[in-house]
Amino acid sequence: MSEAPPERGAAHQAAGEFARFAVIGVIGFIVDASTLKLLMTLFDMDPYSARLVSFLTAATGNWMLNRRFTFRQAGDHAPLKQWLKYLGANGIGFAVNYSTYAALITYVAVAKTHPVLGVAAGSIAAMSFNFAANKFWVFRARS
Repeated sequence: MSEAPPERGAAHQAAGEFARFAVIGVIGFIVDASTLKLLMTLFDMDPYSARLVSFLTAATGNWMLNRRFTFRQAGDHAPLKQWLKYLGANGIGFAVNYSTYAALITYVAVAKTHPVLGVAAGSIAAMSFNFAANKFWVFRARS
């Protein structure tokens, strides 16, 4: 049995990582949106503050899942240092995510009524940046 050319193997690996990253992103979206709804409904938090808490909750869960399932080769890095790098790298993605969310709930009536739509749009806007930052910086395999 012959091995796949290195380019195809690397592309295949990256596609698998992106697929796992996307599935974990969907899980993160569910955590984010559920936490947002819970904080706004049960604790009467405003949608801006609630989103900060819901994002941090989802980001921590996503870091743990990506560490274990998406970027396993980098799982031996010091967890606290890696989590801090993860939050830092995803901070830019969060800025894209949050600004999309805030603009929509501020200026689009349906998003103001259903903030989860803003969460979805923000999540999609930030996904490509976050994948690249995670693959090439946070979870980069040790040389």
